Amino acid sequence: MKNTADVIIVGAGPGGAAAARYLATEGFDVIALEKSRFPREKVCGDGLTPRAVRELQLIGLPTPREDGWIPNWGLRMVGGGHRLEFPWHELDSFPDYGLSLTRASFDHKLAEHARAGGADVREGWFVTGAVRDERTGRVTGVTARETDDAGRKVGDEVTYSAPLVIAADGVSARIALGLGIEKMDDRPMGVAVRTYYETPRHDEEWMEGHLTIWSGEPGRSDLLPGYGWIFPLGDGTANVGLGTLSPKGAPSGLDHRALFKNWVEHGTEGWEFDADAPVAKVQGAAIPMAFNRQPHYVPGMMLIGDSGGMVNPFNGEGIAYAMQAARRAAEQAVAWREARDDVAKEAALAAYATRMKEDLGGYYSLGRVFAQLIARPEVMRACTRYGLPSQTIMQFTHKLLADVYEPRGGDWADRLMTALTRIAPAA
Repeated sequence: MKNTADVIIVGAGPGGAAAARYLATEGFDVIALEKSRFPREKVCGDGLTPRAVRELQLIGLPTPREDGWIPNWGLRMVGGGHRLEFPWHELDSFPDYGLSLTRASFDHKLAEHARAGGADVREGWFVTGAVRDERTGRVTGVTARETDDAGRKVGDEVTYSAPLVIAADGVSARIALGLGIEKMDDRPMGVAVRTYYETPRHDEEWMEGHLTIWSGEPGRSDLLPGYGWIFPLGDGTANVGLGTLSPKGAPSGLDHRALFKNWVEHGTEGWEFDADAPVAKVQGAAIPMAFNRQPHYVPGMMLIGDSGGMVNPFNGEGIAYAMQAARRAAEQAVAWREARDDVAKEAALAAYATRMKEDLGGYYSLGRVFAQLIARPEVMRACTRYGLPSQTIMQFTHKLLADVYEPRGGDWADRLMTALTRIAPAA
């Protein structure tokens, strides 16, 4: 079996599959190694903002409703006795709608889209580590073992070789860790739990976020840094989840499953969920945020998506940013191929990390400050008391949390967002 290529990609989730599609359509010989087999489950909210929809448009993935894609036309914010609705406005930079689709279906469709573009996506391959040149230290490939249907490793270890490796192996970041690239202790980390519930409102075309999550009895305990979500899926169910935020990435010690059940029982009135009868197992996952693993490029290898901590610290969204990173990685790979000498080639690859900081570094730095502030119960109480009743404050908060604003003009909130992200240090 062929085990050499122009690019080896570790992982075929949204970041890896998008990178495979982009590179293959640019004429690169691409092998993507995915440890699982599609369709497979992932802990996710299943909701896509207009930022993610834009990435789907750029990569050319069709999203017809008959294939399960459910549009949403805005974000409803609930908390402190208030209920505010903010439509997705049509902007030059983003579409005016979001989408929902189960993550199992989404990843499968994107992997098939990569295959249709010419990428060799291989399922059931567990990558065990990176291969480095003994003299230069440059990454020159990976080692992997095939797995059976139960996920058990079988057969001998195989070496896959390529002049460029893209690590898109998710929150585990095994490849980066094997190279000594540790997560940073000054970056936020989220923890999310989610499941699916039946609801008569399953076809409602709004994303709903609940901004007041209590540590115990509502109104008689501390407000926690985090939010709950309800994303209708149009199939009789909604994806229902809750996430909390640790500003420095330290374990919070919270019982997230108990928090989740308490919120479903007391904080989701009107949806008619049976808290004791989810239609799927309650599952949880860690969420690496705000570029918490760097550098994003070492000689011969790029990090994209969760492996590089590219999740939005304001809202926990990762898909849009993983696909954006895949797009940037492919652009720099094209520049690498077109460069005339070794120095220029290496500069083209190294520029990937710079471009990601230019794209997202300022916004993520704002997110780190946000995480530190809302970790304080007194700040959360003040936000609930004074912020939620104000339409003006919440209009800006909506753009801040969703990261959907017009960077080239727009209204006052767009201009303020643009200014803040430009002056914030891209750390």
